[in-house]
Amino acid sequence: MCLNKNEYKKFLNQILQEIGRARIETARTMNKGLITLYQNIGKIIVERQEQFGWGKSVVEQLAKDLEDRIPGQKGFSPRNLWEMRKLAL
Repeated sequence: MCLNKNEYKKFLNQILQEIGRARIETARTMNKGLITLYQNIGKIIVERQEQFGWGKSVVEQLAKDLEDRIPGQKGFSPRNLWEMRKLAL
């Protein structure tokens, strides 16, 4: 088999473009999903605080419990949970 270098370069570039498009679409989808997740978490926090009269300490406790249940998972620090709550409001 004899490869035409110019045709192969076009072929390679086409594949690279497809990979690039897929990566961008995946990132968009993931970002949209994360925003929805963060809004939902914030909404649940607000609802429970209102329903049960819970104060600030529930967010701190939730962050600790999430870290225990999902070791190594980033993004659920007390500060981030407060930001999720703000997003929901």
